[in-house]
Amino acid sequence: MALEQLAQGMYAWLQLPGDVGRANAGVVVDDDGLTVVDTLMVPSQWEELASAVGELGRPVRRVVLTSGHIEFAGGTSRFPLAAVYGSTVTSMQLDQPPNIDAYQRFMPRFAAEFADLQTRRVTHVVDAPAMVTAAVEVVPIVGNTPANLVVLVPAAGVLFAGGTCAFGVTPLGFQADLVAWADALDTLVDLAPVIVPGHGPVGGREILEEQARYHAEVARIVRAAPTPEAARAAVEAAFPAHALRESIPTAVAAFRGGAMPSWS
Repeated sequence: MALEQLAQGMYAWLQLPGDVGRANAGVVVDDDGLTVVDTLMVPSQWEELASAVGELGRPVRRVVLTSGHIEFAGGTSRFPLAAVYGSTVTSMQLDQPPNIDAYQRFMPRFAAEFADLQTRRVTHVVDAPAMVTAAVEVVPIVGNTPANLVVLVPAAGVLFAGGTCAFGVTPLGFQADLVAWADALDTLVDLAPVIVPGHGPVGGREILEEQARYHAEVARIVRAAPTPEAARAAVEAAFPAHALRESIPTAVAAFRGGAMPSWS
């Protein structure tokens, strides 16, 4: 695996095919060093990423976390000298110790790597759009949590959508307002021609449009089903190729009412 250059000084780290626990990351070369967007989940992932970043020969000055979910924030300790930027929700999540037992139950194939996992706290909370460098703008938005971040590099026309965008993977929404999330996707469509999703391959506005259609179709199916059980079965039948079926109960709760499920 290697960094994929998107533009001058702009790289994506893609874990393909995308799946639960296999998120993407990004790197931006700034005047004073590097900005890393998301840090992956477990050592076998972040060590390879950190090695590739090290080959760029510049210090990592900043880590921007698009989501506080562990698949985006697990590797923060691998960049100990970098400032860590995150939303208010991400900050609250990382103020708590990692929920190792829950991660091991939810993603058992990574159980051994979770055993000694430690994460860093957010050092800089972002609650409004901000230029964190001359090249990098960080924008709060609703995504797989009520407060995600996206990273925009306007001059290069690149948007690192992170936890707000999943392409070909069922979005993990156990902490999300799925209706607000779908609306938020519309606000990103015209920001940049190149979009790096949190899961899946790099693309353009079609990535966001496809996910918005997915949200809309899931809402239609769930509301039309006679029971929650029928709703889940209908969603699975409609999207057989989507990974992360564990997320479907979230959609059932969101669009039919009822308590939101949790995997913690």
